Parts: sequence; structure tokens; C-alpha cells
Amino acid sequence: MTQHAFQTEVTQLLHLMIHSLYSHREIFLRELVSNASDACDKLRFQGLTEPALLAGESDLHVEVVPDAEGKTITITDNGLGLTEAEAVEHLGTIAKSGTKAFLQAAKDKSADLNLIGQFGVGFYSAFMVADRIVVESRSARAGADAAVRWESRGDGQFSTERIERARRGTTVTLHLKEDAHEFVEHWRLRELIKKYSDYVAYPVQLPKPLSDEDKKAGKKPELEQVNAGQALWTRPKDQITEEQYTEFYRSACKQWDEPATRLHFKVEGTLSFTALLFIPGSKPYDLFDRERRGLGLYVRRVFIMDDCKELLPEWARCVRGVVDSDDLPLNVSREILQDNEVVRKLRKQLVKKLLDHLQALAASNDDKDKAAFAKVDESFGPVLREGLVNDFDNKDRIARIARWQSTWTVAKAAHARGAEDHLLRQRRLARRRPGQPPPRRLHPPRLRGAVPHRPGRRVGGAALHRVRRPQAGKRGQGRRGPRQR
Repeated sequence: MTQHAFQTEVTQLLHLMIHSLYSHREIFLRELVSNASDACDKLRFQGLTEPALLAGESDLHVEVVPDAEGKTITITDNGLGLTEAEAVEHLGTIAKSGTKAFLQAAKDKSADLNLIGQFGVGFYSAFMVADRIVVESRSARAGADAAVRWESRGDGQFSTERIERARRGTTVTLHLKEDAHEFVEHWRLRELIKKYSDYVAYPVQLPKPLSDEDKKAGKKPELEQVNAGQALWTRPKDQITEEQYTEFYRSACKQWDEPATRLHFKVEGTLSFTALLFIPGSKPYDLFDRERRGLGLYVRRVFIMDDCKELLPEWARCVRGVVDSDDLPLNVSREILQDNEVVRKLRKQLVKKLLDHLQALAASNDDKDKAAFAKVDESFGPVLREGLVNDFDNKDRIARIARWQSTWTVAKAAHARGAEDHLLRQRRLARRRPGQPPPRRLHPPRLRGAVPHRPGRRVGGAALHRVRRPQAGKRGQGRRGPRQR
């Protein structure tokens, strides 16, 4: 028996990766910013044992600079950088992940590393919007005369040459295609950074827009940080204020109201993830859209997808929030969540935590918890009770938080409304001026007597009379024609 190795048509493979792998070509910016963030994280990790690598520029960051005239986008980082050999090995080899190789070479496997890359194909997504890519890089361990320039048009070939570069790190320059000039717009880049890379650990900077006067004066734009930086859900709960939770709920979950309740927790073990869940205080407009879920999925703080319906059952579609995990299996494009045992375990954990939280609110004697559960039941009780029918595994636990209307609940609600009305009357009486008569209520004897006045009608006592109006036309003629004598 003879063993053979599979052969690869590199040009065709690269064409498939560029044109068939990703659903949206705006993904290129997420991939390049993630690569730059990984380079900064590698340098930070190496700098723990070799502080000299950080000399000269210890403030690690990523710059995204568009050029509207030249139709280019430049992504620059001051991270670890590449040697010429590394550029040939990692950029010239498809599916060769430098980040994965770095992790395997790291001696301390428990190090605080939050590297994002894993497949070694994200860099090539840039060819969806660029017909030529130029990479200039200098390793932190190399001198200024040992930098490298890597260039390719995405046709299966690339070239390299030695250059001089004073600054360590990497610069990726994209020469955009004719149909991709929208990406040089400042607002477009800002939108994509906020959407996909808002919680990258390192600052992502954009140049501030210049006024016409500043452009005529030849001023250079200043760089400003666009991303939020540290994700709110990664911080300890005792370091987050109520205002910060509410602000995050409104911005990340696209809600305008106050949340009825929230659930912030972290799970570690065979499956590690962090979740920050909210239940809105009022019904969303899309509550009865059964395909909609309110969870955003992040992997290592990088946005993957919105409305992730694989993580929550249909009866929990009212829940909003984010889930961030390091262990989720994604497809190569990092746009689709694969269905396997890890996803099912994560879903089971989320449902368990959610039901535990709701059951604790229902059983609590605290007035704040009672009010929160009452608000949840009033807005989403019918939706939660759907789980009694379509969620066999959790129907017993859902039954403990299900509430049904009865004569007792109606009487209790009426009593509460009566007490509230009495309190309002007492407050109005307390605001009376001296000598002012007390307010009076006028009750009509019958409901018909309360009909508001309309043209052609009058209210007399308790009866409602219609006033006949003279008909237009000749004298003696009514609406039905001449009067019969």
C-alpha cells in the first residue's frame, strides 16, 4: 500500500477563502484589529520576562487610519512584530496560525493570555475589499535595518524584501477596490470598530475629523480612542454601579427602559464563560417574534453574532444581554456557532441560572425583589408559561414561577389600586390652600349620561337626545325625496 499526500490548488483555495468563506465583507476590519490586538498581547506577555522589548513605547495600542484621497486603509500596531522568516511562514502559508503556534510554544499555559486568532485565515479576509495588500513589520527583537515588507495581490503569489523601519510592530496597508471606497469614511470605520471590536483590551484609535479650516491650514488630525476597552461583564460586580449597568443595558441591548432585573455571573471549569443578562421592564416590540433572541455572543470579547438563538429556549426570548466564552466552537469564518455538546452544556447552564434567579425573586420577602418579579410576570408571564408546553426538561421548574390570574389576585390588585388612590387624594388635600373647598367628584346616574358632547347631540339629565337638523334642498322635500300628500 502506498501513502499519498493531498494536493492543494493554492490559487483556487485562496479564491474560495476570499469570496466564499465570509458572509459580510465588513468582517475584514474585525479580523485585522484582532490580529493587531494579538500582537500587542504577545509583546505584553514576552515583556514580563524581557522588559527590554517594551523599551521606547510601552503604551500598546492599535491605529486605524483611512486615506480618502489614496483610497487606502492603514492598520498599525506597536506589538511584537514579525521577522522576514515569520512573515513568509505565517502570511505566506494559508491556515498557519501564528497565535496558535505562540500559545503552544508558551511555557506557562496558565498565563493571562486572551489571544483571539486560531485558524490562520482571518488575514486573507482583507482581500474581499482590497486588490493589493502591503505589510511592513519589524520584530521587537530585531534592529531598525531588519524590517520586512510583504506584498500580495491575492493571486496566489507574494513578494518580500528587507527595509528599514524605526518603529517596532506591524503596518497593514489595504489598497481598496473600486466598490469598497465606503470603508475610507470615518463614520463607517467608527461604526465597525464599535460593533466588532468595542471590547478589545487595547485602545483602537481613529483620527479625529478635521474642519475645512484645519485642512486648509495643513493640520494633522489627532488620534482618539474609539472602543470602550474593558468589557463591563469582565469586571467584578462590586466595582460596577447601577448607573453603569443601566447604561450598558441601553447601549448594548438597544433598549430604552429600565431593566426589571439582571443576572451577572461567571462559570469556570470544563466550560468557562461569563454572562450578563437583563429582563426588560416593558415588552419589546418584537416579543412575539419567535425567531428572535436578545443575546449577543462574544468570544474573547470579540463580537461574533447578535440574536444568538442557540443559547436560549423559545420561552426565554424576552431575555437580553451578552455571553462571552473562550470555549465555543465556531466555524472558520467565526460567524456561525456549531451545534455540539459544548453549546448544549452552555445553554443548559444559562437556563439553570435564569430559572434559579427568577425563583429566588418569587420567593423573596424583600419589597424590591417582589416588585421586580411582579414586573417580570406582568410583562412576560404569558411568554414564560410557554415553557410548560414546549420545554419538557424544565417544565417543573417553570411551573414554580408561573403565575395565574384568580379572584384573589384581582382583589389584591384592586386593593392596591384603592390604597394608591387614597394616598393620592391625601396628597392633594395636603396641597390645598387655606379656605379652598375639597375636591368633588361628579358621577353620572348612568353610563349614557357620561357621553361627551358632540355636534348634533345634547345631554339632558340622564337621557341622550338627537337634535334633528333641517335637510338641505327644496322646501317640502326630505332626504328621501318629495313629501307624499
